[in-house]
Amino acid sequence: MVASARTDTRMRCRWAEGGNDLYLAYHDEEWGVPLHDDNKLFEFLVLEGAQAGLSWATVLNKREAYRRAFHDFDIGKVARMTDAALEKRLLDPGIIRNRQKVYSARNNARAALKVIAEAGSLDAYFWSFVSGRPIRNRWRGHGDVPPRTELSDKLSRDMQKRGFNFVGSTILYAHMQATGMVNDHLVSCFREREV
Repeated sequence: MVASARTDTRMRCRWAEGGNDLYLAYHDEEWGVPLHDDNKLFEFLVLEGAQAGLSWATVLNKREAYRRAFHDFDIGKVARMTDAALEKRLLDPGIIRNRQKVYSARNNARAALKVIAEAGSLDAYFWSFVSGRPIRNRWRGHGDVPPRTELSDKLSRDMQKRGFNFVGSTILYAHMQATGMVNDHLVSCFREREV
């Protein structure tokens, strides 16, 4: 368990500094850890898409409501959601009530099922872009970390061709960081070596 934001003095990535306990726990326990669970990979895909134009703190604070609203990110169940079910989600103040983002969860679940049928799993699909191993970057400063890369551009193009939406290169680079496909913890961050 992460120490309280008020008493923990370990060095972290700048984006996590000054965060509340939930934000620190996310940085210290999840961000950058290699993830190989299809439903969790799908969860991050939906949440990163929901973040577009907003802060990650906003999405993180709504994460539990998203889990309830979208069947704990069970890909098959989300793919079968009806328009009526999605319209009901638009009334839920616990999630970001943007029609395009809400409907994209179902769209992306359906696209994910096609990828799973072809590649065997979302895990196999995503990790094929990094040859199954995390890319370990050695960034020294927050300004060194790019918002997107050639690899995230390639992944974005491929996913768009497959019918996914809210999968721009910047969103997908954030997804790659969150799910450990790349280790972008700063070298000064205590998590850089742990991850």
